[in-house]
Amino acid sequence: MLTFLYSLAWRAVPLLAPALPGSGKLGRALEGRRGASRVLEEWAGRARDPARPLVWYHAASVGEGRQAEAVLRGLRVARPGWQLAYTFSSPSAERWAATLPVDVAAYLPFDTAADTGRALGAVKPAVLVFSATDLWPELVRQAHARGVRLAVTSATLAPTSSRRGLLARALLGPTYAALDRVGAIDEEDARRLAQLGVPRERIAVTGDTRHDAACARLAALSPDAPHLRALRGDGSDRRPVVVAGSTWPADERVLMPALRGAFDRGAHFRLVVAPHEPTADHLAVLEAKLDHCMPRGMRRVRLSSLRPPGNGQPPATGNWASGNSGATGAWDAVVVDKVGVLAELYATATLAFVGGGFHTKGLHSVIEPAAAGVPVLFGPRWQGSRDARLLLEAGGARAADGRNELSALLSDWLQNDAARTVAAAAARAVVQGGRGAADRSVQLILDLVERAS
Repeated sequence: MLTFLYSLAWRAVPLLAPALPGSGKLGRALEGRRGASRVLEEWAGRARDPARPLVWYHAASVGEGRQAEAVLRGLRVARPGWQLAYTFSSPSAERWAATLPVDVAAYLPFDTAADTGRALGAVKPAVLVFSATDLWPELVRQAHARGVRLAVTSATLAPTSSRRGLLARALLGPTYAALDRVGAIDEEDARRLAQLGVPRERIAVTGDTRHDAACARLAALSPDAPHLRALRGDGSDRRPVVVAGSTWPADERVLMPALRGAFDRGAHFRLVVAPHEPTADHLAVLEAKLDHCMPRGMRRVRLSSLRPPGNGQPPATGNWASGNSGATGAWDAVVVDKVGVLAELYATATLAFVGGGFHTKGLHSVIEPAAAGVPVLFGPRWQGSRDARLLLEAGGARAADGRNELSALLSDWLQNDAARTVAAAAARAVVQGGRGAADRSVQLILDLVERAS
């Protein structure tokens, strides 16, 4: 009955999609998925070579995509003759997916028999791989029926996951049972996945590939990138830099007065804040909060208006509060109005605050700042993040319940260089200790393809 209701619901979604506003996130996602089978069919008609194995990798959004990225790059090196397809379901991944080393990137088709059948028939994958958690029952069912090998890498299942509920287990049980190989992040994830129906002999602990991806991205980062040079300025300002990343309004309501409290305690610093959704309205509200909470005369600018030193172009003054000196790089607070650069901005940080911990949807990724050797602060809703737990246990992160505690933690790490140095080393060690998962995941997929061929 649950399977029938699931199928019935998905049949209705394509009918509703055109009625939703196309500019909103949900509308864009549904519109992209509505046309995804056609995109994959058109690519297959032009470029699919059936003599070459194809790996279809799916990841929901940028977070799961980061975990897939390291494996995709490893596959491209290990088997350059294979073809790679990549799908996603969130609009946040649309532009980022275009940077991956794949032959085609597209939205995931609707999980209907018709759409998944068209896509599978066109792409003809040897293996269908899911990153982390985003499995789709109809896609798995049809792929399994066609003899496509099925795998999950960086597989995880939080203790609080809704997938462990009775209804979800009844719906997803056949999906998990159909998987041929699962690379779990750790032993606890392996145990919970087995409880959902994955045969235990098909599960191996391979680790979290996000650690490899974060290290690789950091190694490839150019210090001469214009936005990094603009933040550094001429190097004369030696104050520590706090980078607040992926913040929601709920985070900012706590963070802004906490930062002012740290300043009043004697901590002197500069601030870079990158909201999770840098819409025009959110940026305007965020800037108003900064002007209200931070000291008078604070020099505030948006990242897009900063210019690297030496190019003869001073920053735009329209976004600055009083006290602007007009000199390139002379700033106290930068509001990030671009997407896709946050992981790079952490390389400029002395201390990081990662958003989501005061938001109902939970904590965002703490791996990027940790990989850069930056101690991390976040709010109380971190329990769904294994990486947050590892960092807390190692001393590379601290969690705050509210603004007073957050203010005290900020002040301590900003003014205690020795304690901050120890925490920075601990944060980096956690990420370094997780490396190697990408290689193990690549081997898992190679074994599946080459054993089946």
